[in-house]
Amino acid sequence: MPRMVASVLRDGVRDEVAVEEPLEIRVDGAPLAVTMRTPGNDDELALGFLHGEGLIDSPHEVGLTEDLAANIVDIAGPLRHDPGARRFYTTSSCGICGKGALEEVAVHAPALGAGPLVDRALLASLPARLRQPTFERTGGLHATGLFSATGELIVVREDVGRHNAMDKVIGWALGNGRVPLRDSILCVSGRLAFELVQKAAVAGAPILVGVGAPTSLAIELAADRGMTLAGFARGDRVNVYTGAERVRPSAGA
Repeated sequence: MPRMVASVLRDGVRDEVAVEEPLEIRVDGAPLAVTMRTPGNDDELALGFLHGEGLIDSPHEVGLTEDLAANIVDIAGPLRHDPGARRFYTTSSCGICGKGALEEVAVHAPALGAGPLVDRALLASLPARLRQPTFERTGGLHATGLFSATGELIVVREDVGRHNAMDKVIGWALGNGRVPLRDSILCVSGRLAFELVQKAAVAGAPILVGVGAPTSLAIELAADRGMTLAGFARGDRVNVYTGAERVRPSAGA
């Protein structure tokens, strides 16, 4: 069982903190990427990462080392295209750090389809529906949840990196034949940065909701792809920045 929580001393008493360890992603044995993550669902993380980079568009066989301390996952090729000399290193706070130009993170995904029509109140309520048991113990993890158009939580994943949590959910969806996410909603526990919109767009998600604020580039990309982007979803309030045509006003609003 992967260790997601570590016990440490804090002011002379025992406390629980989120585990952060490196994961090396290989393709046919060749190193491709290293990411800092919380152990668990590493196969989903690897698949979701490769999908978000446009390197795969279907499930691939995943090999996990028996020695969990090795922190290596190996994906069977072939990839959709050769990444060439590109190698990725991502920290737990940034999914696209180190890439030299915007062109390198351009999203190669078609404009999103019509998607579902949802109530504004439903979007506002989604963060409260995220199950985050490890966050409740440590306060140190982000979460991404995949919801149906009626607000049913389908799957949720936690990770020290917000982009990793998204990759784990998309990797799960890819493995379960749910990609593209045409009729689904993605909800994240933090702010809405560019890389989260990128990953959601590549996965075909028409609606992305966050507890925090979006960045300017996230809004620009969401508008370009025809995505509904909603932030500051708290209580009964939510701000809709793009794609308002998919959002019905709440009763009495």
